[in-house]
Amino acid sequence: MAANNIRKLGGSEANILVIRLSAMGDVAMTIPVLRVFRATYPDVKLTVLTRKFFAPLFSDIDNLEVYHADVDKKHKGILGLTRLSNELKKQKITAVADLHNVLRSNILKNLFFLKGIKTIQIDKGRAEKKALTRSKGKVFKQLKTTHQRYADVFSALGYPIDLSTHRFPAKQSLTPDILELTQNSTKKWLGIAPFAQYDSKTYPLESIVEVIDTLDKEENFEIFLFGGGKREADILNNIASKYKNVTNVIGKLPFEGELKLIGNLDIMLSMDSGNAHLAAMHGVPTITLWGVTHPYAGFMPFGQPIEHAILPNLAKYDQIPTSIYGNKVPEGYENVMNSIPPQKVITMINKL
Repeated sequence: MAANNIRKLGGSEANILVIRLSAMGDVAMTIPVLRVFRATYPDVKLTVLTRKFFAPLFSDIDNLEVYHADVDKKHKGILGLTRLSNELKKQKITAVADLHNVLRSNILKNLFFLKGIKTIQIDKGRAEKKALTRSKGKVFKQLKTTHQRYADVFSALGYPIDLSTHRFPAKQSLTPDILELTQNSTKKWLGIAPFAQYDSKTYPLESIVEVIDTLDKEENFEIFLFGGGKREADILNNIASKYKNVTNVIGKLPFEGELKLIGNLDIMLSMDSGNAHLAAMHGVPTITLWGVTHPYAGFMPFGQPIEHAILPNLAKYDQIPTSIYGNKVPEGYENVMNSIPPQKVITMINKL
């Protein structure tokens, strides 16, 4: 179906529902794609269905409305999703781009199908990813990026987009609370996000401390530590208390403020996790540390060269990647990230 036909579907202007409920990194990866869509089709409205917490991610995209999915209460279960579908009907949705493809979005897809609304779902490439992560007969090659898989959904709806045309927005102004936190330091601003969902892709704490210790002594960086939750806050508070140029950001800023600070960093060091994508969506040079996962699965932060990915010793740990998300760790691979020397990380940071 051509874009012009969809634009007039049902006698109204096009309004594409974009479904991506979680996780934060996956939601952040939609941002560059939606920016390109907006630049290519400025008259087509986008309604993004996601969690309320993620709304600030979309603040720089015009003609886009975030519709909050309360999947834990109001929109929970089949009855809740039916209620959500009826609510969205009032938004005059003309097509659906399902960038999630999970049980909830499948139910919504069927409800929209019954209303005669075209829905295209993301092809996650499960067979390719299985071949990439299996121990025997592994097919070790670069797979399509998640960003491109998102773009393919819009192409299938009749809206082809070219991600190479992406342009990053201007840096956002710093608010008074950010200026107070940063003390408007004239040093280079380095963000460090040392945590990930799984230990298998989390750099050992003692190694992160070695990196911080060395960089703090060099006096070239103002270092900001990112994470979430009480446990991580306690760990990072303890680290920050020992250094002159280190600040723990957890609990100091609202999420919107954290995004503005991240967007004004000179560099970000992150695991294969959400904070890498938050930095990359702002065009911040982002160094990523990888454990049992690998950039070939398609989750390299947007616009970052492969040289910014620091990998473990692949000669020693030759089954990598063992999983897409880091939840499958073969025996003997528990300490895989110990094979990344802290000095290698320090050298990369100083080089960039």
